[in-house]
Amino acid sequence: QVQLVESGGGSVQSGGSLRLSCVVSGYTSRSYCLGWFRQVPGKEREAVAGISSLHSITYADGVKGRFTISLDNAKNTLYLQMNTLKPEDTAMYSCAADLYCAYDSGGWYPRRGFAHWGQGTQVTVSS
Repeated sequence: QVQLVESGGGSVQSGGSLRLSCVVSGYTSRSYCLGWFRQVPGKEREAVAGISSLHSITYADGVKGRFTISLDNAKNTLYLQMNTLKPEDTAMYSCAADLYCAYDSGGWYPRRGFAHWGQGTQVTVSS
């Protein structure tokens, strides 16, 4: 059974940094598409960054140059380094894992309807 557990969220001031982690267990396929999404109450879930076994990496326009997604295969851990945080980055961040990517929001991300999801970690950025 695939399980994803996020950590690293918290409260920071504008301009600060956080690194989110997502430990993936029970995933045995060599093919993968991993990603980070975020959601604010009352709004649709937004794709943030994705990485696939084809080594493609994608970012939402609003986070390019500030966020970095990476994968440590030895630790089965997906990361999202977030720098120069802004109040509009405040959201619940969730990681997702799927066998395949789908073209979504201008990039390649886990398929929302098929992916395994973590429980989320809250990021709050104050001005």
